[in-house]
Amino acid sequence: MKKQAFLLFLVLGASSAWAQQATVSGPDRQLKVDVSVDGGIPSYSVTYKGKAMLEKSPLGFVANIGDFSKGMTYKGQKSRTVEETYRMDCIKRSEVNYKANELTVTLENAEGKPVDVTFRVSDNDIAFRYEMPRYGETGSIVIEREATGFDFPSYTTTFLTPQSDAMIGWKRTKPSYEEEYTADAPLTQRSQYGHGFTFPALFRIGEDGWALVSETGVDSRYCASHLSDATTEGLFTIAFPMPEENNGNGTTTAGLALPSTTPWRTITVGDNLKPIVETTVPWDVVEPRFTSEHTYQYGKGTWSWIIWQDASINYEDQVRFIDLSSAMGFKYTLVDNWWDTNIGREKMEELVKYARTKNVELFLWYSSSGYWNDIVQGPTNRMDNPIARKQEMKWMKEIGVKGIKVDFFGGDKQETMRLYEAILSDADDYGLMVIFHGCTLPRGWERMYPNYVGSEAVLASENLIFNQHFDDMEAFNACLHPFIRNTVGCMEFGGTFLNKRYNRTNDGGTIRKTTDAFQLATAVLFQNPIQNFAITPNNLTDAPQSALDFLKEVPTTWDETVFLDGYPGKYVVLARRHGDRWYISGINAQKEPLKLELNLPMCQKGDEVSCYSDAKNRTLQWEQLKVKNPAEVKVTIQPEGGVILVK
Repeated sequence: MKKQAFLLFLVLGASSAWAQQATVSGPDRQLKVDVSVDGGIPSYSVTYKGKAMLEKSPLGFVANIGDFSKGMTYKGQKSRTVEETYRMDCIKRSEVNYKANELTVTLENAEGKPVDVTFRVSDNDIAFRYEMPRYGETGSIVIEREATGFDFPSYTTTFLTPQSDAMIGWKRTKPSYEEEYTADAPLTQRSQYGHGFTFPALFRIGEDGWALVSETGVDSRYCASHLSDATTEGLFTIAFPMPEENNGNGTTTAGLALPSTTPWRTITVGDNLKPIVETTVPWDVVEPRFTSEHTYQYGKGTWSWIIWQDASINYEDQVRFIDLSSAMGFKYTLVDNWWDTNIGREKMEELVKYARTKNVELFLWYSSSGYWNDIVQGPTNRMDNPIARKQEMKWMKEIGVKGIKVDFFGGDKQETMRLYEAILSDADDYGLMVIFHGCTLPRGWERMYPNYVGSEAVLASENLIFNQHFDDMEAFNACLHPFIRNTVGCMEFGGTFLNKRYNRTNDGGTIRKTTDAFQLATAVLFQNPIQNFAITPNNLTDAPQSALDFLKEVPTTWDETVFLDGYPGKYVVLARRHGDRWYISGINAQKEPLKLELNLPMCQKGDEVSCYSDAKNRTLQWEQLKVKNPAEVKVTIQPEGGVILVK
C-alpha cells in the first residue's frame, strides 16, 4: 500500500507540475518559448536551436485593481495557428507572409482575477502581451508598473542607447531618442543617465546568437516604454516614463478601458544577424487603426534647413530648393521652422502654387507646441490644440500642402501618445502625410496609420552640422542603424550629403569625413518612404554627375530587403529590391579597407551591374562590371567609404 500511494503521489505531482507550464514553438520548431508559474511567480524563457537566448524572465504587472505579478495560479491554455498575408509600400518589403503559432495562457491572481498572456512565435520572432477582461463592475484599469523582464545569459554583450534625463537639451525638449550608442558593452553596464535604455535594444548572446528587443502597437491607449538598467544578474525590466517628462504633465502609468490589451513586446532571435535586419514583426502583429480615403505618394525631397539653416527660411531660398527638387525629379520640398513669420501665410500660398508649376509639392514644419518645452520656433501652438489643429489643417488642404513635419515632443507618457495619434487622425481627414521629429520611436505606426511617413528618433543628420564629433562618428553610427533603430521602423534621417563642408558656401563649418560613395550608400541603407536628402543647389555643379544621376534614380520604397554581411558599428551590406531592380549597398566604419566576398543570389553569371565606389583618392568612381560568379562577388570598401552595385 505504501508503494502504491508513493506511485500515486508521483503521478499527481507530475500532473500538477505539468499543469503549471506550457510551451510554444515557431513553425520550424527552432525557436521555443516555455511559460511557467513557480511559487506564484509567472515567467517565460526562450531557446533557439536548443541554446538559451533568455533565461527565466518575469511576467505580470501591478495595477490599481490588484497585483498580477505574484501569487498567480495557472488556470489553463489554448493554442491556434496565425497566418496572414498583407501588403505595405512603406516598410522593408512590400508583401509579407506571416505565420506563427499562438499560445494563450490564463493566469489568476490571489483575488481570483484572471489575465491572459498571449505569445505569438514565428520562426525568428516572439511577440507577447497581456489581455484583461472586464472585472465585474470594474470597467477600467490603471497599469502602475510592469514586472515584464528580459533575463539574458551572463556572457551577453549589449548595443544600447540610453534614455536621457527629462527636460534637458535644446529648449528642454528631451527625451527624444537621440543619444549615442555603446557597442558590445558588458551586460550589466549602467546607462549614462541612470534611466535605462530606449527601444530597440540589441544583444549579442556570446557565440550562440543575437536578440533584438522592442515593442509595437503603442497608441493612445498606453504609454511608450523602455528598458530599465540591468540587475547584477542581467535582468532588464519594462520601465514606464519618468514623472518629469513633458514638464511633469500627464501620468507615468497607463489607463485602459476594459476589456483591453497591452502593447506587444517583441523579441527577434537568430544565430546570425539576418533575422534581426529582415524582421517584420513590428507590423506583423498590429492592425490598421483607421482606413483612409486618400492615396499617399512617397518619394524624394529637398530641405534647405539642414545645411543653410534658419536664415534660408525665406521665399527666395525656398524657390531655389523647389527648383533643385524639380531639376532632380524629386516630388517634395520641406519648408522648415519660422516659415510663418519669415514667409507668411499669403506668400506660402504663392509658394505652393509656384512649386506646383515645377511638379513639386510642399511639406511644412510645425512645433508640437504646448506646455512641455520652451520652443519659440514657429508655427507654435497649432498642433497641440484640436480646434487650432483642424483650422490649420483645413487651411493647408485648401492651399495644396501635402504633409507636415511635427517637432519637439519630449516624452513617452500616454498623454503624448494621444497627441501623436490625434495629429495623425486629424491630418488624414485633410489628406496630409505626417513626419515626426524630436520624437519617440515609431511602434508599428506604418501599418496602424495610413498617412504616417516616418520618425526621426535617432541621432540624425542635424548633429553632423552642430558638432564635429558626430562627423567623426558618422560611419560608426551609420553601421548601427540597419541592425537596431531602422530595422523596427521608418527612420527620417535627412542625410545623403554631397557638400564637403557644412555651411551655405561649402567652405566652412564642420567637415564631412565620409566619402560620396558612403553618402549614396546610405540612401539605400536608411529606409524611409519619403527621403529628404541633404543636397543643396550648388551640388548641381560641384558634385559628381554620377552621384546626381544615382540620386535621381534611387527609389525610396522597397519590395524586398536582404541582409548580406556586417557587424554592428563596423560595416554593413544590404540588398534591397524595387520592382525588378536590385541595389546592393555597403559601408565601412573601420580604419582599414574592407575586402568582402559576397554571395549575391539575385545576380546571375554574366549580369552587368553599375558599380559606385571609392577610388584610392576617395573620389567617387562609376563603372560597369560583369558578374563572373554570383556566389563570390569581390568588393572592397574603403574606410568611411561605401559601395553600391545596381542590377
